[in-house]
Amino acid sequence: MDKIKNRINELIDKINKASYEYYALDNPTITDQEYDDIYNELLRLEKNYPELKREDSPTNRVGGEALSKFEKVRHETPMLSFDDIFNDEEIELFNERIKKTINNPTYTLEPKMDGLSGSLLYKNGVLIRAATRGDGIVGEDITLNVKTIKSVPLKLNKEIDIEVRGEIYMSKISFEKVNIEKRKNNEREFANPRNAAAGSVRQLDSKITATRDLDYMAYFIPNPENYGISTQHESLEFLKELGFKTNYKLNGFAKDYKDIINYIEDLSIKRETLPYVIDGVVLKVDNLEDEKKLGFTSRVPRWGIAYKFPATEVLTTLKEIKFTVGRTGKITPNAIFSPVHVDGSLVSKATLHNEDYVIEKDVRVGDIISIRKAGDVIPEVVEVKLDRRDKSLEPFKMITNCPICNTPLIKKEANHYCPNEKCQARHIEGLIHFASRDAMNIEGFGDRIVEDFYNEGYLTKIEDFYHLYKYKDELMTLEGFGEKSIDNLLNAITISKNNSLEKLIFALGIRYVGKKTAKLLSIYFGSMDKFMKSDYDTLKNIPEIGDIIAKSIVEYFKNENNVKLLYNLKELNINMEYKGEKIDSSNEKVFSKTFVITGTLSKPRDYYKEILENLGGNVTTSVTKKTDYVLVGDSPGNKYDKAISLGIRILNENDFNDLIIND
Repeated sequence: MDKIKNRINELIDKINKASYEYYALDNPTITDQEYDDIYNELLRLEKNYPELKREDSPTNRVGGEALSKFEKVRHETPMLSFDDIFNDEEIELFNERIKKTINNPTYTLEPKMDGLSGSLLYKNGVLIRAATRGDGIVGEDITLNVKTIKSVPLKLNKEIDIEVRGEIYMSKISFEKVNIEKRKNNEREFANPRNAAAGSVRQLDSKITATRDLDYMAYFIPNPENYGISTQHESLEFLKELGFKTNYKLNGFAKDYKDIINYIEDLSIKRETLPYVIDGVVLKVDNLEDEKKLGFTSRVPRWGIAYKFPATEVLTTLKEIKFTVGRTGKITPNAIFSPVHVDGSLVSKATLHNEDYVIEKDVRVGDIISIRKAGDVIPEVVEVKLDRRDKSLEPFKMITNCPICNTPLIKKEANHYCPNEKCQARHIEGLIHFASRDAMNIEGFGDRIVEDFYNEGYLTKIEDFYHLYKYKDELMTLEGFGEKSIDNLLNAITISKNNSLEKLIFALGIRYVGKKTAKLLSIYFGSMDKFMKSDYDTLKNIPEIGDIIAKSIVEYFKNENNVKLLYNLKELNINMEYKGEKIDSSNEKVFSKTFVITGTLSKPRDYYKEILENLGGNVTTSVTKKTDYVLVGDSPGNKYDKAISLGIRILNENDFNDLIIND
């Protein structure tokens, strides 16, 4: 058995050495056929002697058991990204800013890989965890998927504890292969290698990830001083020694602005010939002591910057100039054009900002226009191709009335506004509230998306949220959206159907009915049907409701449109029942009574609050004439004094325990 074990170890060492020479050194010393022979021998031995299979065996890269979800991971050191810059002037400003703090700074220059950041954690040289960047503080555990990436060492060349960060990406050849398979299976193709890499690494089934031939380029160590490293370029050399693939052949070094510009120009020429996509250059101060002096802002490092290559431009035909109304009443002209792929994304709209902008560029419906992504993100109209203009095209003319309510517009500085506060466009606010976290919590529907969908005509009333699935193909052509993002929105809408009643009550936007009151009402009535049939007297007698809220609720249900909305939502299978814990109403000393908790008690206030609410009690923060009991601990303060003055019953902890026992 020892002989077999030694042979397995020998084969793994040979495979790891071959991988290191291939990926890290770009200098393979054995043929593909020799590699396959060694690999297949290891497979046979592990199959026959499964008890001898090592956790870091390269045969684990085929993928394993599928996950039900990705677990959250908190990064030991935040994974911050760099600010972006887009031209030579901004590079010069960055260099001058650094020189104010650092004398004679030097920089490492690295190609900016177009993929997604990945953090790898090693213990005694063995990979134990891989995670996405997430929000920089918390990411997702993608260990099983990352283990399928051949350029990620499962075991390092040194038995050390270390975190390594780099870019997970897909080569151009692998991207084309994946899309060929997509076409064969009549599936939607990936828009670009970045999207393909992101989608592949987040597969719940790692066997699927293993077929996507992803790659990994290491570029950063969060705590280099622990390994005797004093510069960024030493970090990159150390990563290479450990067995990581790095961009050492393309990385550069600069002492001044001129060196930086020369490097960028040289890399721009090589860019199209590279086997993978890059979208810029990352500049980092090389000396790590200098990095410490420069430090961080609240969100980004001061010692680095990401230069983005000029955006790709495409030509298309302007079909329409469409005017939209913002939340403040601002009128914005938008270019609507034949859908085009700009740097991998399908877009059909770009903002034209205001009247002055359109006139300055002389944009006319029917023009051939040049579109690019400003900062590789937001589509913009670059210019009109005047040499291709039809002379019959009419010049742009600003509208004079609101496109929604027809109110005459007013102009403030460069922008036009609708002054009508009751303009139908203001319905946007109600839609935003309905989707908000404390209401129906339809994840992804922020202000901008709701406003865009409203202005496009897909979301003009609340019910429309639950009909958006009918327009999936159209929605995917809108600026900034793709199949994945639209699927996420539609999934969030479906999930919202199962919310408990209090979420829906709050989402309706009934005047004076806040989140807490909505919860109280849902507990009391239990269903929307009973709530809708409630009268003024019933409502007024509910603790914490009172005259104003009761009148507001009654007025809300007098409006036939509101009642129709709720019937429509019911038809759409929106939950109309309270799903919280059932209330024990048997303790008449607590049920429907109002409590205030004050002072320092032996347990947190939430402990007492939960007990009371489960027994149907109502816990408030202010002592009033409607308060039935005040639970008092040490140093109770003014609430105790007020309770005494109003003759309200005072409870200590022993009294409380007696009260909640229902004998």
